[in-house]
Amino acid sequence: MATDAVPSLLERSDPSKLFCEVPDPQETGEAEMMGSYLMACRQKQKLMCQQLCMLDSLMEFLGGLNSKTDFLNDQCPKASEGEAREKWKALKREYEGDLAEVEQLIGSLLQRSEQLQDRRDTLETLVRLLQQKKEECQAVARIRKKRNQMAMTQVSLRRDDSLQASQHALRSCERQLTQLRQQSDALQSVLDQRTRLRDQLWSCVQVWQGLGQYRVQRVSASEICVELRPQGRQLEPLQLRVTSKPPRHCHLQVLQGNAGMLEETINWPMEQLSAALLAVMQSYISQGPMLAEIQALRSSFAIDWRPAQRLLVFLKTASVVCHLVVEEGYPSQGTATLQAVRKDGRDLNIATLQPPSQQPSLTEWLEFLSCCPGV
Repeated sequence: MATDAVPSLLERSDPSKLFCEVPDPQETGEAEMMGSYLMACRQKQKLMCQQLCMLDSLMEFLGGLNSKTDFLNDQCPKASEGEAREKWKALKREYEGDLAEVEQLIGSLLQRSEQLQDRRDTLETLVRLLQQKKEECQAVARIRKKRNQMAMTQVSLRRDDSLQASQHALRSCERQLTQLRQQSDALQSVLDQRTRLRDQLWSCVQVWQGLGQYRVQRVSASEICVELRPQGRQLEPLQLRVTSKPPRHCHLQVLQGNAGMLEETINWPMEQLSAALLAVMQSYISQGPMLAEIQALRSSFAIDWRPAQRLLVFLKTASVVCHLVVEEGYPSQGTATLQAVRKDGRDLNIATLQPPSQQPSLTEWLEFLSCCPGV
């Protein structure tokens, strides 16, 4: 990994191993002596260089002679002092060029050393940041581990609480089951009572069915629907609903349906159910002529009978509505009278509207209104 190579890189880039360390003089006197010594050495080196140059020129001159006699016969040397000086200057220039190149290389080396040191510092900074990040990650891991342990502890506690709550709920359900069983027993007792009442109602209805005037349509646990059929009369069947109420009472409800009777509910003791049915039948038969006429008119006219108001509503057209009031005792003792005629929501004048008969029946009124052009 990259982190494993960092120590070796730092060791290789240590400045103490890149340059040779020269110990500084410990005392000022020693530094001055060293300075004078170096200056003297420099002067000696320059003198030796000059002597070497002269020796080199002499050796070159002697090397060019063929014999000893040539040296004696040659009055003037070939090389002049100016040529030797030029050669010396050439050597000096070469030395200075090499010295400048060395100084340039030293400067480049120092620059690269500084770059290396900067990179070393950057690497050390990154290593410190990495170490810090590693410590932070380890701290976060420790915190997360601690949180996980706390979460597991809380889960365990919640599981124990849930187990206790489940046990408590189980005990509560057992208590509720016991209560429901008790309620079921009580309801079964009530159901047995209702069954006995139903059987009594059924027996009573069967007795009346033997007379040919009653018919049972529907039977439930506490309710019976009975249909009254008057014999020898052109009347629609009358619908009744008998509902048993504890301890021994019943509700007798008259349903209007197509019969035209007023809907009402009568409370009777169970023992007097037969008398109640007979009273309802007598009331229905007493209004038989009027109700038979109304029931017959339904097949020919659009009418609506309202027994509570003793009002017959005749819908001649979509915009014409006629109201007729039927008196008590109709048709033998009461009469039918035109109360109002409305056309497009406005009341019309009915003073001139009268059928030919002096006491017209409902049928005559409806036939007259149907053919009357003024309505």
